[in-house]
Parts: sequence; C-alpha cells; structure tokens
Amino acid sequence: MLVHGDEPAWLVLGYQANLDAMRNPSLFSRDPRLWTAFQQDRVPADSPLRPLVGWQPLCVFTDGDEHARLRGAVVDGLAKFNRHGIRRYIGHYTRELVQRFAASGSADLVRDYAEQLPMLVMSRLFGMAPHEAPALVEPTLDLVRGSETAAASNQIVTEVLQSLVQRKKTAPGNDLASWLIAHESDLSDTEIVEHLRLVLVAAHSNTVNLIAHTFRMLLTDRRFRGSLSGGQMTLPDALEQVLWDSPPTGAFPGRWATGDTMLGGQQIKAGDMLVLCPAAANLDPEQRPDLSLPMHGNRSHLALSAGPHECPGGDIARAIADTGIDKLMELLPDMRLAIPEHELTTTTDWISRRPTALPVKFTPPRSSATATKATGAAQPLPEAEVSPPEQKPTSTPPAARPWWRSLFSRR
Repeated sequence: MLVHGDEPAWLVLGYQANLDAMRNPSLFSRDPRLWTAFQQDRVPADSPLRPLVGWQPLCVFTDGDEHARLRGAVVDGLAKFNRHGIRRYIGHYTRELVQRFAASGSADLVRDYAEQLPMLVMSRLFGMAPHEAPALVEPTLDLVRGSETAAASNQIVTEVLQSLVQRKKTAPGNDLASWLIAHESDLSDTEIVEHLRLVLVAAHSNTVNLIAHTFRMLLTDRRFRGSLSGGQMTLPDALEQVLWDSPPTGAFPGRWATGDTMLGGQQIKAGDMLVLCPAAANLDPEQRPDLSLPMHGNRSHLALSAGPHECPGGDIARAIADTGIDKLMELLPDMRLAIPEHELTTTTDWISRRPTALPVKFTPPRSSATATKATGAAQPLPEAEVSPPEQKPTSTPPAARPWWRSLFSRR
C-alpha cells in the first residue's frame, strides 16, 4: 500500500502476522527513525504523517530500557486513579451533557455525546480547568485523521499541555500531569508534555469511536439490543464484541523493520514501514472461522495492540464507554434513531472509521426542574481520586465486506 506522499508500506492483515510484529520489537521496532523515507529525507516537515509517526521522546517510539523507563511513568500514573472515582466523573459529565440537549427531544450521539464525554473526563483526570476541554475536541480528532491541518492541530494540543505542565509544577494536584512531573523516572518537561499528549489523543479518539460504534449497534441491531435488554449479554460483553468487529483504530503505522526479515510469507527489507491492521486481524478466518458466533469474554482481539506496547489505558476507555452508554440509556430509555437505518453514513480516514452521525429522538423531560431532579444536577466534583495502596494477597488467588478492503481499491 501507499501512505501519504506515495510512500510504500506493508499492510499487515493476518492475525498471526500482526501478533508477531507486535510481540517482536527486535525485528519490528517502534522507532520511526529507522524508516527509509525519514532517512532519505522524503517526508516534508508539514506532512500529516509527522504528528503520528515523527519521532518524539515517547514510550511508543522506543524499545528496551528506555521504553521501560518512559512507559513505567505512564502506567504508574494511570494506576493511581480510583476506578470508582472515574465512574463518578463519567456520571457527572453524562448528566451535564444530557442537560444541554434534553429539552429538545433530539440529539446527535456522535457530535453531542461521544465526542464530548471522553474529553471532559480525561481533561479532568489531567488536572485541566473545565473550560479547556471543549476547545480540544476538534484539534484532537483532526490530529489523528492525517488531514492537511493535522500539524496545526497538533500544535494547539501541545501548547495547551505545555501551559498545563507549567501550572502543575508550581501548583500540583491529584492528577496525571502532577504525577508525571513527580515520578521517579525524572521525565523532562518535553517528555511529560509528549506523554500527556499521547494519552489524551489515544484515549479521546479511541473512546469516541468505541462509544459511537456501540451506540450504532445498540440502535440498529435488534438481536444485539434484544440480547442486551434480555440479560443474555452485559454491556461489557457488548463493548468487547465491538472491539472485535469494529476496533476504534482499524489500522495504524507503527512498526519498522530493523533488518531484512520475513513476515507472513513476505520478504521485508530493513527500514520498511509496517501498517498493522487490527480490523482485518480480528476477522481473520483462521482466528474466527464463524463470524456469527459471539465473542463474549474473549479479550484476545488486537484492538488494544499486544506485546510490550499494548495500550496501558484500556480499562479507562472501557469504563468511559461502559458507564457513559449505560447512564445515557438510563436517562433516555426510549432513545431511538431519528432517521432510517439505511441513511446512516460512516466517516473513514486512513486509520479508523466511525458513524458520521447518529441522530436520535427521545421523550424530553416534562420540565427542566424534573430533568434536574431525575438526572441529579451536576455538582462540583472533587479532585481526581487516588487508588488506595495495593494490598498484598493473604492467600493464593484463584460477514459483510470489511471496510479495510477499501484500502486496496484506493491504491
């Protein structure tokens, strides 16, 4: 396949081939400086590829000891959050968002909800001021689209985070920015900003897509919704099914061959870029010979990657999607599509896809006072709650045409 600028890359489709690339950093490194196109200076400074694959001092672009140092700071920071506290935030912001559109009896679940909720929650966990979150929604989404304005959007997000880090150095709190600053890994200011950007962009864009895909399935697939309401499938089961069938990031450039090698029966040359494709891998007939069978309880999908670079914040994304969808369905129980299902469209960029819009109708609250009482008016939230210290255990613990094929028709 060809990426932006007509640069060649290998599109990895098979489940085992993707897994092999993810688990073998000695053969397929995360360091983009190995890419032949970078070494030959063929990627201009304003290329939309650079925000995604231009080298930065990030754990996702390192391997070995340096990767362990940088990733350790992120993992330790994310582990400090109390998951019950995160769910309180999600419930709070769900009620706040519903109050914005409840009286109209209609909403677009993508624009009015899915795009907003993850940013509100994550910005709070970062220690940002409430007014900063809305302005970051569009730049963060644009950054991962690979659009012509991706570099400018990346600069907007970076500047906000640089300002945040400077504030937290003088006034720390119980938030991810403060914890990265104080971590024993002794991160530089640049490393702190870049890792905050990494977590924010990944958590926001992936959770937006996960929420949107799940809502579409709930609103259009009668078997799915019936199973969910009938108690045969929990909402976490439903989310896992979506991670199998419609992973938030369907394909991503993320590995570079360290030397001449073989993968999936193909000869890979040193410096070649690999574009891994979880969307195809999850549908590999060798892994799933019958796509009609549910995948409840099976987390062997590659939606969150695998190996040493597996996403460390998957449980937070699941919590935002799970609680956010559950709370919205509780507040608006008769929510239904406002247009025929066949009129729904999908937005696809070079690494992901999601519903363009999900217009719905519902019975509006009888009055704003009733709505406030029913939803529990949004109250001021405390700072991020910190998880208690880990306790030592006292005993031993017990078949439609896949969207990714369009990549071939385009090239």
